[in-house]
Amino acid sequence: MSTRFLLILALSAAGSAQADPVAVHDAATRLFPDMPEVVETAAPDRCGLDQTVSAPMVHCTSDNTILVRPGALSAPDAGYRMAHVLGHAIQVRHGIADIALREIRRRRDEEAALRGLVTRQVECLAGVLFAEAGLPATDLATLYAEEPHTGSHWGRDPLRRGPQVSIGLAPRAEWFSRGQAEGEVAACAVGEIPVAPLIDALR
Repeated sequence: MSTRFLLILALSAAGSAQADPVAVHDAATRLFPDMPEVVETAAPDRCGLDQTVSAPMVHCTSDNTILVRPGALSAPDAGYRMAHVLGHAIQVRHGIADIALREIRRRRDEEAALRGLVTRQVECLAGVLFAEAGLPATDLATLYAEEPHTGSHWGRDPLRRGPQVSIGLAPRAEWFSRGQAEGEVAACAVGEIPVAPLIDALR
């Protein structure tokens, strides 16, 4: 089932709350080539999406898909969840994840800090997608009581081996808000994590 058909089907079935993930995915495909297809599934044979992975939406880099658990597109935070996993997809498809991984392998004692920088950029990119989609400004500190996306939610098959990163809710909210306010990918340079490859990849 195609990405567009799946999202429109969810929209018509569940009401206006679904406009968020639809608009966000459309924004990503307008800005960047090679964005992932969206597939609704609960099957553990899809990228190892088993009970050890609790996230409602995940990015499987092995086949460039976003796997969505049944009902996740109708959740109140579906738009943000979609934006966040698309932020990972943008980094993976356009070289940032490889750059970061090289540095992490070279500087294992700094892995937590480097992954924190990568995560800040993901949140900024998610905010840019919100702005591109024309969605209302959203404060993650209002949307969540606790930090989201700390468990495995992107990576190769099996997903349970994906990175688990915590930077705190406040930094996530700060960088997400920055992306929304600036509305430009150029705003998402974070420390030594570059943004030039993403700017070059813009359509």
